[in-house]
Amino acid sequence: MTPGWARFFLSLFPYLRVPNYSTPIGPNGTSPGGLNNAQSAPFYPSPWVDSSAAGWTEAITKAQAFVRQLTLLEKVNLTTGVGWEGEACVGNTGAIPRLGFPGLCAQDSPLGVRFADYVSAFTAGGTVAASWDRGEFYRRGYQMGVEHRGKGVDVQLGPVVGPLGRNPKGGRNWEGFSPDPVLSGIAVAETIKGIQDAGVVACTKHYILNEQEHFRSPGTFEDFGFVDAISSNIDDKSLHELYLWPFADAVRAGTGAIMCSYNKANNSQACQNSYLQNYILKGELGFQGFIMSDWDAQHSGVASTFAGLDMTMPGDTNFDSGYSFWGPNLTISIINGTVPEWRLDDMATRIMAAYYLVGRDRHAVPVNFNSWSRDTYGYQHAFAETGYGLINQHVDVRADHYKSIRVASAKSTVLLKNNGALPLSGSEKNTAVFGQDAGENQYGPNGCPDRGCDNGTLAMGWGSGTADFPYLVTPLDAIKNEVAGNGGILQSVTDNYALTQIIALAKQATTAIVFVNADSGEGYITVDGNVGDRNNLTIWQGGETLVRNVSAYCNNTIVIIHSVGPVLVDSFSDSENVTAILWAGLPGQESGNAIADVLYGRVNPGGKTPFTWGKDASEYGPDLIYEPTAGNDSPQDNFEEGIFIDYRAFDQKNITPVYEFGFGLSYTTFSYSNLSVIKVEASDYTPTTGLTQAAPSLGNASNDASLYQWPSNLTYVNAYIYPYLNSTDLKEASQDPEYGIDYTYPEGVTDGSPQPRIPAGGGPGGNPQLWDVLFTVTATVTNTGTLPGDEVAQLYISLGGPLDPVVVLRNFDRLSIQPGESAIFTAEITRRDVSNWDIASQNWVITNYTKTVHVGSSSRKLPLSSTLSF
Repeated sequence: MTPGWARFFLSLFPYLRVPNYSTPIGPNGTSPGGLNNAQSAPFYPSPWVDSSAAGWTEAITKAQAFVRQLTLLEKVNLTTGVGWEGEACVGNTGAIPRLGFPGLCAQDSPLGVRFADYVSAFTAGGTVAASWDRGEFYRRGYQMGVEHRGKGVDVQLGPVVGPLGRNPKGGRNWEGFSPDPVLSGIAVAETIKGIQDAGVVACTKHYILNEQEHFRSPGTFEDFGFVDAISSNIDDKSLHELYLWPFADAVRAGTGAIMCSYNKANNSQACQNSYLQNYILKGELGFQGFIMSDWDAQHSGVASTFAGLDMTMPGDTNFDSGYSFWGPNLTISIINGTVPEWRLDDMATRIMAAYYLVGRDRHAVPVNFNSWSRDTYGYQHAFAETGYGLINQHVDVRADHYKSIRVASAKSTVLLKNNGALPLSGSEKNTAVFGQDAGENQYGPNGCPDRGCDNGTLAMGWGSGTADFPYLVTPLDAIKNEVAGNGGILQSVTDNYALTQIIALAKQATTAIVFVNADSGEGYITVDGNVGDRNNLTIWQGGETLVRNVSAYCNNTIVIIHSVGPVLVDSFSDSENVTAILWAGLPGQESGNAIADVLYGRVNPGGKTPFTWGKDASEYGPDLIYEPTAGNDSPQDNFEEGIFIDYRAFDQKNITPVYEFGFGLSYTTFSYSNLSVIKVEASDYTPTTGLTQAAPSLGNASNDASLYQWPSNLTYVNAYIYPYLNSTDLKEASQDPEYGIDYTYPEGVTDGSPQPRIPAGGGPGGNPQLWDVLFTVTATVTNTGTLPGDEVAQLYISLGGPLDPVVVLRNFDRLSIQPGESAIFTAEITRRDVSNWDIASQNWVITNYTKTVHVGSSSRKLPLSSTLSF
């Protein structure tokens, strides 16, 4: 009982008008008339796997051997989710009992195992990015992978580089890393390596241009009625040089899966955008894994099949609807010849190649938790309320990961201001702690579903990118332990609006520590009027007023900020009475311990801000779209600022930020000297040429519908998605009154012959020559202070063109240096680092403009520079 494939195909054509990034559309990469209602031609066929792709040969060989054994129904089962609440995980594919294959479990989140007990709550991505530490990126990924593996998860739904962070008010920015594509690209690559080394498939998300929560999906809204999904409209240059950059790093790192996003891109739904999925991701970037839909982001059957989607999640058209765009409809589309079997074979091969790439055949354990209940016994099929039995074995997968979380959180803390107030000695005469953000959520750390509130201290944002806290160490508890251990005095007020008590305590304090925050999350939850996205950049819960009230009466006021991104601090950042400011981001379960480590000097802060702090939201560029356009069609979100977001925008407009990108202080000081740039000989860049192999044909499905009927001995589970047909008459099985109409399909959709290779492609991530090293850079970094400390040395490049940013980050390293000693910062500059995307040749080129390398401690403190000679 499913909707017919043909009816869904009728809605295909409005969505097949895919962005034509292959054509120059203006001298600056934008069309003369702007980007509004951007449209373009599709790209077909969907590329099939390339067994010669670096790192994938063995996995693809094993996958093809597995898929050759499968029947048509088994292949459909492998690609189609069983439906929301159909099994234990947030996403499950159908099983293949004949081969002992239980199906795949896909589970959130990018900072831990969602909907599970006895798991860790890791530091958020946008916070650990502030560590600028490759080792921490990898270790966090590996430990998250270990916990997912221990729970029986096959696919971790993370990490995140979409949203990238075009606007700091974007609700899910904190799930990703940074609005800088290089910092995000390095962080996502190391995280993927960690997750997959642990034996779990990493699913990098959300592909692509999913930069706000408002109107991310079509739906009916209380204030507006039905509004179609927002369309992120972008030019070719900005796509490649900014938003696609970290996805290329993810593919090069071997990510097994990529999740397509809810929004439209140039007015084509992302999950059936044939240009972005077929040409860019599978073609140009050489992605060999599988594309999975975001939950309910699939809006068609045949259209999304042709456009490159490989797995639909959670499988039903709407949660618990019992209908699917694929399932039986995918079965029908194969046996009636609409979709060639090689396309389904490739879908299945890609899924299993990712499975074998990470060693799931060696590392898999049965799923031992249940997303829908913490009870030990319950229903295997939660929505249908059938299959009662053991559903949760309460397996503790945390090991000693709390130690690493504490270290990572402390390493990611950024010291924004310090007038000698820090580190604290522990012998302070009278310490006072202020702010709701210092204490406990009155409902407990997990008292609000998916962390959908801002009560107590903030340690993660809200939405599907969360995990349950096994515990949450609050800052107040940790500071109490410090003060009590030193025989001191500590009092606190955790009501931000208790003015009388706040003033009275501030007058007594010799050291005042004020905790404030700002939250955001996914758009299905609204907190304090913020529908996922933040309404503004102000500090929440009257925090700015709290700081002013405390600092008016205590001349040694230390401010700690827990936030999802930048907040407005210029009203107090220059106050003499505010003696120190720390940004602690979203630290996870060890929040209090980590901030105490920094406050009391056990950890010398070495974090650097992964975004820019401005004085006004308007400084960051175009605002989010909070209200639909006339007629409630797709709101047109035109990325007319191009590549100029965050520090690039501030530099372009010559705006002085409060704290620039890459800025962070230490309890010691550092100097830079002795820049050396050595040219490395490399061959000329050669575009990729030639043809692919023909599409592999791994099956031999019959067009006899009688072979695909419901088994007589199958017990039907309500709303569960099966691949079977309920009639040998395909029109009746499809339940589509228009079945049989002769549709005109886009050209090339079924062409399995050898295809031209894409010039900018040639390997996972793109043309392998992009990673040729052209220069080696070294510089001396000296600790000129009296304490050991970490310094993040940063390398930027001025590409020199009139349409280029002033500088762009290209490399970095975190160095630990003893007082009075020096360390050598070493960084490589690749061909990719000095290239621009050329819309005419559809390839990367090194322009003739003078290029300069800069090294220093932030995007605006770059004391060393040298011209690059090619």
